[in-house]
Amino acid sequence: IFNMINGVTKHQCYNTDVDRLAMEFEQCRKILVALGDENRQHMILEMIKIGDCRGVRVNQITEKTHLSRPAVSHHLRILKDAGILKMRREATKNYYYFDPDMKSFELLTDFLQRAISITSALPDRSQRDED
Repeated sequence: IFNMINGVTKHQCYNTDVDRLAMEFEQCRKILVALGDENRQHMILEMIKIGDCRGVRVNQITEKTHLSRPAVSHHLRILKDAGILKMRREATKNYYYFDPDMKSFELLTDFLQRAISITSALPDRSQRDED
């Protein structure tokens, strides 16, 4: 038997929260895929280490990684599509920089905070049920 809160059972609230969590997870898939690749993680770290907030060019990243120019460009496009990076063009040069709005990271942190909130409210399931 589920406890009632304002005419809604805790079970119904939980299902609504889980449905919302699933929807938020779906919205975060691009950023999770982008961050899940070791090469892209390495590129992000190298961009941070370069420390030029005006932006980084493909050749700078190529010099710091074992990746070819086409591979770096491919990974930069994925990071850009995920909302992690932006690109600025100056004549024939492209400069990649971290998106100052950080909306994709906000989506991800909101999702993670909600997941923590939902799971921390669940009972401890680490112990075996004893009959």
